[in-house]
Amino acid sequence: MIEARIQVDPIDVGGIIDGTMAEGAGAVATFSGIVRADEGVNALELEHYPAMTQAIMQSLAEEAGARWSLLGARVVHRVGKMTPGETVVLVVTIAEHRHAALDACAFLIDTLKTQAPFWKREWRGAAGDWVEPRQNDDRALARWREHPAED
Repeated sequence: MIEARIQVDPIDVGGIIDGTMAEGAGAVATFSGIVRADEGVNALELEHYPAMTQAIMQSLAEEAGARWSLLGARVVHRVGKMTPGETVVLVVTIAEHRHAALDACAFLIDTLKTQAPFWKREWRGAAGDWVEPRQNDDRALARWREHPAED
């Protein structure tokens, strides 16, 4: 199963990992992005363009599935307002071998950061500030576009 979805509700990390398991799996890689309380942030709010965001996330998951011959992959991203400690994004990749699972998981989180149209606002007290894209995210994406998958 290759699936991407967007939701407002909290992410059930364990349930999603269990639900992604596949016959023949030898490796499961996961990434959970958590809201941090950096510099006084008391909430993180994400907005998106639903149809476009969903289509891009699904396309990235399918690209990873094909590129690393995954047995399964799930990408779940939250939108709305979240507080520190809550899971914002979960990426799960299932493969026969660890390198494929780990590389596909890293590819997905790196590409999501730059390719999926989400807009982030960090709240400190009653004031919300929009978060600008980071050059580090662009550099992380470049490594996947420059180097083919390694088996």
